[in-house]
Amino acid sequence: MFKSIRWKFITIYFLLVFMAMVIIGVFLMQQFEQYHLGVVSNNLSSLANTVTTTLKTIDWQNNPAEVEKNIRSYEQMGTGIGITIIKNDANCTIVFSTNASYMENNGDANATRFLDSELILSAFNGEIGERDSIDQEDKLNSSKHMVFPIHDNNNRIGGAIYLKSNLEDIYKTLEESRSIILKATFLALFVTIILGFFIAKSITGPINDVTIKAERMAKGDFEQVVEVRSDDEIGQLASMFNYLTARLNAVLQEMSNEKKKMDTIITYMADGLVAATREGKVIHVNPKAMEMLKIDDHTPIEKDFNEIFASYSGQLKIEELLSDSEDSTGNRMINTDNGVILQANYAPFMDQNGALEGIILVLQDITNHQKLENMRKEFVANVSHELKTPLTTIKSYTETLLDGVIDNKELAVSFLQVVDSESERMTRLVRDLLQLSNLDFHQSKWNKKVVDLKQIVEKTILKLEVSAKNKNQQIHSKLTEKAVNIYADEDRIEQVVLNLLSNSIKYTPEGGAVYIDVELNEHIVLLKIKDNGIGIPKEDIPRIFERFYRVDKARSRELGGTGLGLSIAQQIIEAHEGTIEIFSEEGKGTEAVIKLPIIETEAKMCNSILISL
Repeated sequence: MFKSIRWKFITIYFLLVFMAMVIIGVFLMQQFEQYHLGVVSNNLSSLANTVTTTLKTIDWQNNPAEVEKNIRSYEQMGTGIGITIIKNDANCTIVFSTNASYMENNGDANATRFLDSELILSAFNGEIGERDSIDQEDKLNSSKHMVFPIHDNNNRIGGAIYLKSNLEDIYKTLEESRSIILKATFLALFVTIILGFFIAKSITGPINDVTIKAERMAKGDFEQVVEVRSDDEIGQLASMFNYLTARLNAVLQEMSNEKKKMDTIITYMADGLVAATREGKVIHVNPKAMEMLKIDDHTPIEKDFNEIFASYSGQLKIEELLSDSEDSTGNRMINTDNGVILQANYAPFMDQNGALEGIILVLQDITNHQKLENMRKEFVANVSHELKTPLTTIKSYTETLLDGVIDNKELAVSFLQVVDSESERMTRLVRDLLQLSNLDFHQSKWNKKVVDLKQIVEKTILKLEVSAKNKNQQIHSKLTEKAVNIYADEDRIEQVVLNLLSNSIKYTPEGGAVYIDVELNEHIVLLKIKDNGIGIPKEDIPRIFERFYRVDKARSRELGGTGLGLSIAQQIIEAHEGTIEIFSEEGKGTEAVIKLPIIETEAKMCNSILISL
């Protein structure tokens, strides 16, 4: 029973009230007793003063009858008080006493035989003596004794007044008071038990509620709410429990969301992921890894790590990966049979004690990276080749001039024209490379403003009109009547249009035609440049924007091209948040389509047009 905090509360309240009532009862009884005894002492002192005053007016030592006459009148004043007049002589003779038994020897009784001799002697010595005679077995028989000296006219002690008061009434009153206090104590204890029960219940009830709901939470039901019934500590406990439940729900929800996010990230990440224990048991493989490794849905459960990678000529074994380095991290290259190149980055994962638990392997398809690396190497080779040819030409012609041809003015001028032409070719190549480099590293300075694309196209046609006429070609333009405002660098856009239009003129035979259209399509403008020239083979179109890539290298060099024009054009258009596409069919011509965002001009023109690629 006492395991319950409720009964502990009741017991504590009971003991506290019991101890308080006992202490208060004892204290009150002692104070009552002292008070009543003090009242009796005061009454006796007052009576003694009165009797002393009376005795001074008579010859009390020699006239017992006169003493009796006066004392009898005082006897009625103090019920239960015995008065004895004692003469200060050798026998301590009793002159008169209200107690008849003291006078049985005709007034010659010795007071010390009946009364307290010490008190009598103290009175003869001039002191007031007082003593309480308490019967511990029957306090109703208790009495108070007080002795007062009697002085004569010469201030000598002639005798003593011995007063004795019965304390029966006082102790009856004290007994009744004790009984009342005892009854009050029992009533208080009974009320304490009842109130303690309800108080304990008000405390233990919410605690039991919290305990029950905490037990439910321990079993996995986190939708628990405790009723808050007060603002005290119990109410604060309930409120904190509810807050804890809410926070726990929020944290669990957050953890669940994070787990879902992590699962989604792992499932849909572009890299493959394989996790295995240190013994080699595969515990997780994401779909990308299964696709890279060509394994079905059930294989990771049935095979271990080494079996999955066994088909790759033993390039990956878990024992080697875990012993590769001190922290077991690193990377390996995997060459698959279908030409795909994978890079495997691996690292260990630990348990909560820091012990090695297993390994995580991240697979990255670096096939395209390798292709880009090869393209970079090809680019370097192309640049070297493009520079080597004119440099060789310049060097050979210069050496020839130095060997004496310079004296032949006509031949020397011809050689210098070749040198100048090759120098110009290198200058164009370096300029184009520098421009590409600035575009790649975003170091180009753009002078963007609102310009009219239609005017740029018209200006470009005017510049190349002579070149087209030299090849007996026709340039057909179909431009909108309205201004086509774009936010762009006018010189760079003109450079792109010049490049595309000049390419169409170059690669279109004599007597051909070039078509230029400017169309508005919702929020964008379409610039189309089409020719009926030689076209581009289908297999070359995907690489048309690669640097130094030429469909017909010999003819391109012959026509003065560097192979960088389309790359530069693409970079410029993309910097203007646009796109450029090439459509071509061999023998039927080529079409270049540029899309650029237009901006709002006047209210009558394009309404709220945004830049879109």
